[in-house]
Amino acid sequence: MVLSGVLVAIACVQHLHDTQTHLPFAIEVIGFADEEGVRYQSTYLGSKALAGTFNEEDLKRTDAKGIPMADAIRGFGGDLEAIANARLDPKRLLGYAEVHIEQGPVLEEKNLAVGVVTAIAGQSRMKVTFTGRAGHAGTTPMNMRRDALCAAAEFLLDAELLAKNQDGLVATVGEITALPGASNVIAGEVRLSLDLRHADDRVRQAAVAELENRAAAVAAERNVSLQWQHVHQSAAVTCDPQLSAMLSDAVKRRQQEVVSLPSGAGHDAAAMAAITPVTMLFVRCKGGISHHPDESAALEDVRVAIEVMNEFINLLVGAGSP
Repeated sequence: MVLSGVLVAIACVQHLHDTQTHLPFAIEVIGFADEEGVRYQSTYLGSKALAGTFNEEDLKRTDAKGIPMADAIRGFGGDLEAIANARLDPKRLLGYAEVHIEQGPVLEEKNLAVGVVTAIAGQSRMKVTFTGRAGHAGTTPMNMRRDALCAAAEFLLDAELLAKNQDGLVATVGEITALPGASNVIAGEVRLSLDLRHADDRVRQAAVAELENRAAAVAAERNVSLQWQHVHQSAAVTCDPQLSAMLSDAVKRRQQEVVSLPSGAGHDAAAMAAITPVTMLFVRCKGGISHHPDESAALEDVRVAIEVMNEFINLLVGAGSP
C-alpha cells in the first residue's frame, strides 16, 4: 500500500512501529516532486515517473528564464537516465491513499474534520497570446487602435461568464503580461495563462473549444492576431469505490458524518490512478484558503486524519489484503 500526505503517512508508520503491528503487506511512504507544475506547466512530474507516464518531451520545456527542465533536474542532482526505470510494478500495488487539506470551504461549513474524495477534476492549461500593434498613447486615435490588452480583457470576462454559467466549471487566468509594458504605449502583445477544470472531461473539453472560438472572434473583431497553445491536459479521475468505501468506514468511526466531495484541485492520486486504485482523504482547512500564507489546518483535525488512516490500514488487513 502506498501512502502520501507525507507527515500523516509517517505518523501512521510510526504507529505501526510503536504498537509492533505486523502487516500482511508493505507500506511505502512517498513524497512527490512538482505536483503543481507551476515552473514548467506540466503537473505531476514525480508521480508520473512512478506511474510510467512521464513524457520525455517535457524535458525540453523551458521555464520563464529559458532553463530547460532537463537542465533543472541535473542541476538539482537528478539522474535523467533513471526516470525510465522509476515505474512501479502495478502487480505489486494494493493501492494508493493520499491525505491532503481540502483547499475549499465544505468541511469547515459542515464543522467536520475530514471528508472522502470522490473524484479529481480534469484540467486544461493554455497559453493565449493576442498580438496587435503598439502605438503612442496620445497620438493614436481610438478607432485606429489594435490594442492587444483590450482584446485580452474582453476575453477574460468571456471566460469568467462561461464558467459562472456552467455548474462545476472553473476558469482562471493567473498570469498576464502586457508588452512593451510602458504607461504611454498601447499594448502590442498580451500573453496570458488559462486554466479550466471540471470533474466531467466532456464539459471541460467543450469549454476549451468554446473559449478558443470566442478568443478567435474577439481577435477578429479587434483586428489582432491570436495564438492558442495547449500546454497541459489531465483527465478527470474517479477514486476507487472499494478503497473509498473502506476509507468512509474508517471516517464513520471517528466523526458523526461522512462527507463525500470532489476535488477541484489536482493531486498526485490522479497520476497514480493509471497503475493502481486510489483513494483520498481531505482534511478541513481554515477558511478553505489554499496557496496563500494564511493556509492552515488545526492540530486536532490532523490528529483525526491520522486516526482515520490508522483505522483504514486496519480495515485493509481485515479485508484479507494480500
